[in-house]
Amino acid sequence: MSALVQLCWGLLALIHAMPALALFRPAMLTKLYGVDAGDTDFVLLHHRAALFFAVVVLCVWAIFDPASRPVVAVVAAISMIGFLLLYWQSGSPPALRTIAMVDLVGLAPLALVTWAAFRP
Repeated sequence: MSALVQLCWGLLALIHAMPALALFRPAMLTKLYGVDAGDTDFVLLHHRAALFFAVVVLCVWAIFDPASRPVVAVVAAISMIGFLLLYWQSGSPPALRTIAMVDLVGLAPLALVTWAAFRP
């Protein structure tokens, strides 16, 4: 079970890694979202990438530190479930469908790591 839980933490890190890459490659923000570097939305999206990087770091940390897993599970759940709720509340914009599908698929490993983190 331990190896499966670690694998699931790795999958959650990978799910958050793609949007985190924009922290190190800001030009991706212009390419993906059509926002210019001088736009205030660019700064917000760049900050969003930094937050995703924090989630990646936490998920990798959880692979190696079982004591961190309950808190990291909550952070990952807020990230993924929060996005899905906002996506559906905004009418499920087609441009964000791929992100929503990835997060939806990611709910399975999230459920497993959350269960494992909080079981007695």
